[in-house]
Amino acid sequence: MKKYVITGGSGFIGSHIAEHLSGEGHQVIVLDSLRTGFEKNLDGLNVQFVKGDIRDKGLVDELVQGASSIFHLAALVSVPESLLRLDECIDINTIGTINILEAARKNNGCKVVLSSSAANYGNNPVLPKVETMIPEPMTPYAITKLDGEFYLKMYQDQWNVPTASLRYFNVFGPRQNPQSAYAAAVPIFINKALQNQPITIYGDGSQTRDFIYVKDVVKANILASQIGNETYNVALGYSTSILELAEKIIKITNSKSQIQFLEERSGDIKHSKADPSKFNNLGFKPAHSIETALEETIAFYHQELLK
Repeated sequence: MKKYVITGGSGFIGSHIAEHLSGEGHQVIVLDSLRTGFEKNLDGLNVQFVKGDIRDKGLVDELVQGASSIFHLAALVSVPESLLRLDECIDINTIGTINILEAARKNNGCKVVLSSSAANYGNNPVLPKVETMIPEPMTPYAITKLDGEFYLKMYQDQWNVPTASLRYFNVFGPRQNPQSAYAAAVPIFINKALQNQPITIYGDGSQTRDFIYVKDVVKANILASQIGNETYNVALGYSTSILELAEKIIKITNSKSQIQFLEERSGDIKHSKADPSKFNNLGFKPAHSIETALEETIAFYHQELLK
């Protein structure tokens, strides 16, 4: 049995990591301020939940004592909010990450796995995105995620703190919040389809994204806690158009929803696709296709609506 700390562990992705590790019988501590996470995401899990902030150095040090790994997901995650609250974004995402790294440094061999983002690539039209590309972050959120990657590398080089950074592409699955002001397309489309309501697409729907199922992202985190010490893309490595996504969801749910097209949103990235071969070469292999993942996700939201 090992001890693991998950910051932001009551959020969408973090709660799935907590579920996996606690299911394997490990000691799991979740540190979360509940800014965007929900304690109910941990219902029924054998984890220790601590409501707190990664900016609280004393608390972080105390919780990390004796931990094998820290899965660091706590962050100010909203891109629009990062533009409005620049100081707070830097405080949480950069200074908070340094607090995590400092705590790991005091615990020999404690590995830090950072949840980073494909947003670091910015609007560069070159596809697929490969880790050697020059980053072009366009928002405080993306800049602070990139800062985190650099700090992880620095702590590794200077003080032998084992680290790895994972650049997620479009993650989806159960427990993603469809009510959030910045909710992703998948939970919104599913909720609309289940209720036979119109599904809205900005632009003509030809924009593409590289979607990956949350349970495969869990798998990626577990692997990164055991092997690898660099920055890695975590994605399926192929693109699905937003229109195709909506059509798949309508088909699986047998919905009567109609698709409505609105004006394109300014600033939306047109196409996104990863080259995941660097991480795949370490042994990462996603287990879910888009279709099987959508079926599991739809079943979850169907249950939620029945509640």
